[in-house]
Amino acid sequence: MKRLLSFLVITGIVAFAGYKAGVWYLADQRLKQARSALSDHGVVHRGQIGSGLAGTLVLEESAWEDFRLTQPVTIGKLVFDAGSPLSLLTTLLDPKALPARWQVTAEGVNLALEPAMFRNWLEAQPGTQVTSEPQKPPMLALACGPDARQQPGSGDLLRMGIDALAGDVTLNQTPDTLSLELNAGDLGSLEARWPGGRISPLSPGQVLQSSDQPVEMTLRDAGLMRKLSAYCVRETGVEREQWLANAARALESSLQARGYQPSRQLLALYRQWLNEGGELAFDLQPGSPTLGIPVNKTDADRVESWPVRWNGQRVPEVFLTAREIAEPALPPEALEPVTPREDPEVRQWYPEPLDAANNWQGRQVRVTLNNGNQVEGRLQRIGERELEVARIVGSGEVAYPILKRAITRFEVWRRGRPEQ
Repeated sequence: MKRLLSFLVITGIVAFAGYKAGVWYLADQRLKQARSALSDHGVVHRGQIGSGLAGTLVLEESAWEDFRLTQPVTIGKLVFDAGSPLSLLTTLLDPKALPARWQVTAEGVNLALEPAMFRNWLEAQPGTQVTSEPQKPPMLALACGPDARQQPGSGDLLRMGIDALAGDVTLNQTPDTLSLELNAGDLGSLEARWPGGRISPLSPGQVLQSSDQPVEMTLRDAGLMRKLSAYCVRETGVEREQWLANAARALESSLQARGYQPSRQLLALYRQWLNEGGELAFDLQPGSPTLGIPVNKTDADRVESWPVRWNGQRVPEVFLTAREIAEPALPPEALEPVTPREDPEVRQWYPEPLDAANNWQGRQVRVTLNNGNQVEGRLQRIGERELEVARIVGSGEVAYPILKRAITRFEVWRRGRPEQ
């Protein structure tokens, strides 16, 4: 009896060690494959590999270092639950054998913020083609600076007291539903439930075609929208109602540029969300060009309202109406001479050669970039490859580095020179 008991104990220890070693080896191989497949986009840091007898694979202190970002995304603990040890080993041996029910939990996901989060962030993305077609305005345009085109970025979040994007993520797959939960603390939370949705590990891009059912979304802002709107109102120097009206007009113009006219209730809901935040519950249709928002073909038509709830209350009359896209008129600037006539009595923007930027250090300048963006501020430093423009933000200055090869126009705020 003692020999039998000893044999069972030794067998159990060997099986346990073999299971742990097998999971470690197979997970290491799969992570090497992932690192190789993603090598053009970033670096996968696997961290420490562990496992549990319940069929869980655990990665601790792992990270993803995207080449486009200046900071890595770190994950304190990543757990893949296959449901059983056999399912875990089978999945690691052949990812196509992923069970019908599994779960991934990421705890302590963190992305530290910097004023400039993107490498070469002021340049146009490589590989983009320049066309003569007018660029459509962004769908959500929130002015957060003296220039109405200045959108909120990582530097604004830092000045709002948010130094990192952090939270926990849970992705749960069942035979009938794919669900996602994201809890970011003071930044809010997101819940998504997709009946029929399914992820394939070998072709994750096909998830959008896995179901024709709408995605049930619940978004809670945890007070973020009030904080953001208050910050943008302060930075733009306008009244809150005016800022909200400008944001609503920007959304309306963006939709009109795409051939849609939003209903008054849709614009009112957008303004209310920017002003107070709260909870939004709505359905999204992944394959729809309007993401499931109903569209009237004419003003006489009346489609059903988009099923959206704000703080538990149904909002009626939320829809779009199809409109013909009007050809944009030439702006008045297009009719003016390219080179303005200089008037010694008037201060205004005058173009200067970029090679002569050293002559204007410490002066107010404005640079236009090859992606159409403009940056205005005090010329602080000029290097061989880049220059820095400092802008006054709050009680101090923030310097923005700009590559010289990204600049298409360099202007100085000065008095005109007398005509020779």
